[in-house]
Amino acid sequence: MTSQDAAKPRPLAARALARIDPAVATAFAMIVLILVVGSLYSPNFLSPEYLLQQLKVASFLGVIATGMFIVILLGQIDLSAPWVVAMGGMMSAAMTAYGPAGQVLAIPFGVACGVAMGLVNGVGVAYLRIPSMIITLATNAVAQGLMVVHTGGFSPQDSASPAMRFIATGETVFGLPNALIVWALVGAAAVFLLNRTTYGRYVYAIGNRERAAYLSGVDTRRVVMIAFGISGGLSAFGGVLLAGYASKAAQAMGDAYLLPSIAAVVLGGASILGGRGSYLGMVAGAILVTLLQSILSVMQMPEAGRQIIYGLVIATMLLLYGRESAQGR
Repeated sequence: MTSQDAAKPRPLAARALARIDPAVATAFAMIVLILVVGSLYSPNFLSPEYLLQQLKVASFLGVIATGMFIVILLGQIDLSAPWVVAMGGMMSAAMTAYGPAGQVLAIPFGVACGVAMGLVNGVGVAYLRIPSMIITLATNAVAQGLMVVHTGGFSPQDSASPAMRFIATGETVFGLPNALIVWALVGAAAVFLLNRTTYGRYVYAIGNRERAAYLSGVDTRRVVMIAFGISGGLSAFGGVLLAGYASKAAQAMGDAYLLPSIAAVVLGGASILGGRGSYLGMVAGAILVTLLQSILSVMQMPEAGRQIIYGLVIATMLLLYGRESAQGR
């Protein structure tokens, strides 16, 4: 190739292909593969109604995984998600018992409880230098204890408010589920935060090399604390949506979302060591995990088998992306 040939601009299609993250492309290819395989088990697997229902279910996971995505970009992990999800749903449902004012405040109160727990995690990680795995496990246990005390160990009796049921199960725009629209809004806000703000650049910088970001003048502790607050708030909001979907909250309702939320992030190509990942990849990961759950249900795979598959997926992606990121540092 001559120097003149090298200087020629590449075609638009070639430049577009060069920008595609191989991990994101792989995730979408796997989605197509699962749809094809699923259609062999059931002809309804490719019907518009079924696909829209799967997107609706993926919305709950997508909202929770958004907070996990931001934390993982920092090179941290949030293992308090299960009971923060339950806390958001149970506290928002409990607030509805306080009349009209309680119903208005139900959703904000549930989210605020999640933000508070997230900030506790953030303070522990950023200021007390406690490993995120340890502090978030402890916070998860505290949240579980608080909810058991709140309910006396029995199933919660409070029902979801009409607003909670509306955003989780209703349809308003072109027949699209409100939950899907909510996820789109949350995703748009996350993309703007990460790609168009100084804070987002700080998140990626800390994930790549925290010490270098600190020496360049970034208030790394504040950035980390805010990220965990966002994660807690989105986990609680996911619990609000789940409570609205089921019309009431339940203990341990968030347990089924810890591994899937992490899997959704790493399946989309985000490095679990931090510093790399795109929201589009996370969206693909959330849809992929939801479809995988669906086809495993069709195949009558027991819950234990599903958890094994999620664990193997996370371990495999950690080997693939974790080594690559570590070698690049």
